[in-house]
Amino acid sequence: MKNDGVQPALSELLDAAAYEAADHVLSGMAEEIYRDGFSVRENALPSTIAEAMAQAVLAKPLADFNRAGIGRAETHTHNEAVRSDRIHWITSESAEHLAWLAWAQAFKNHINRRLYLGLFSFESHFAHYAPGDFYKRHNDAFKGQANRMLSLVVYLNRDWDVNNGGELVLYKTEQDQEGIRVAPRFATVVAFLSEEFPHEVLPATCDRYSIAGWFRINSSNSKKIDPPS
Repeated sequence: MKNDGVQPALSELLDAAAYEAADHVLSGMAEEIYRDGFSVRENALPSTIAEAMAQAVLAKPLADFNRAGIGRAETHTHNEAVRSDRIHWITSESAEHLAWLAWAQAFKNHINRRLYLGLFSFESHFAHYAPGDFYKRHNDAFKGQANRMLSLVVYLNRDWDVNNGGELVLYKTEQDQEGIRVAPRFATVVAFLSEEFPHEVLPATCDRYSIAGWFRINSSNSKKIDPPS
């Protein structure tokens, strides 16, 4: 990424990712996850990284986004009655991506120190919800499979109007029908135990952008490598 006076250089982004002043934010999130199983924090992602990732996702042509599916590997399918968003997986292809992954690594390290969850690997993608798109109520992991331990969502929508809709609804139990609604405001970070919280994304009246990510534990053994390629 060229440093043209508007976009920060990689060194600046990485500095923001490791910014020690954010330690109290991560500590607060760890405490909430320990107490409640989830945490919702506005402005938890450093603004430099949030701005860089927002610019990155808005600059991507629609052709770079693929229809989102459900399930993994041989069980992966497309079902637009369940979800209609499109995604682009985040790799180390750019300075912005590297800065985001550095922040996610710092988040993982902090949570592991505080909560001893044994988080091992991380994967994430941009999600684009066009007007009317949705993701019906679902779980990110099935109980006992330990394929995903902690889910992470970050919002990249500047000046979001709550009248636009598009909330994440986080349900505390399988029986909960009301849930906790989270507006997709810029730099808000949501983290929750993947097996414990059903959730859904409600339709919005305008384009909605986010990052969705998952931390996994290392469940490799003599018969399989985890995470799979």
